[in-house]
Amino acid sequence: MVYAGKHVVVTGGTGALGAAVVGGLLKAGATCIVPFRRDSEAQRFEHRDHARVKLVAAGDLADEAAIARLYDGTPLWASIHIAGGFAPGKVADTGKVALMAQIDGNLVSCFLCCRAAIKAMAGNGGRIVNVAARPALEPRTGAGMTAYTIAKSGVATLTVALAEEVAKDGILVNAVAPSIMDTPANRKAMPKADFDKWPKVEEVAATILFLASPDNTVTRGAVVPVYGKA
Repeated sequence: MVYAGKHVVVTGGTGALGAAVVGGLLKAGATCIVPFRRDSEAQRFEHRDHARVKLVAAGDLADEAAIARLYDGTPLWASIHIAGGFAPGKVADTGKVALMAQIDGNLVSCFLCCRAAIKAMAGNGGRIVNVAARPALEPRTGAGMTAYTIAKSGVATLTVALAEEVAKDGILVNAVAPSIMDTPANRKAMPKADFDKWPKVEEVAATILFLASPDNTVTRGAVVPVYGKA
């Protein structure tokens, strides 16, 4: 996969999966625009000093003005939307504030970034890759984290509908739906789990990199399961 000369926005790029995606893009020659919300994220980001990484203090990705600034003036090839958040909770224990936090952090941010990316591509074609989650494809597995499941299901639906809207413009839109990924945070939260069954972030990143690449010429409207061995 060759990304030489191509600019790619990666939201959530400072996280575990995001860093793996950015690393793969840099190896393939891309220039990466990576928004962050807190200075601490930028300071610990392993690729922060790379010449082809542009870190942007973007603030809230569910804010239209912040998104407009992030994408303004960028000759964009691809936009990869990893940013989001997880919170468990049964419906009976989840109030409106918690529900809207999941919807804003996962769905609204993704929607606004998709919208801005399409405008930045300016009719020149490109690629959009969203990140849903396994419960979006298998809602029964979302019991006990219903607000998160609703938000990620919205990301999956957005992906399929948007893919139809913009195919004529040469923009291919897809998503991945990971199960629990093998990250330090997840290992700490679930120390008794079988880590070997979890997909590695590098493995999930490889699927994202293909979908966002010029090598992908026909795949659109897919929500690809990346479940590992579980």
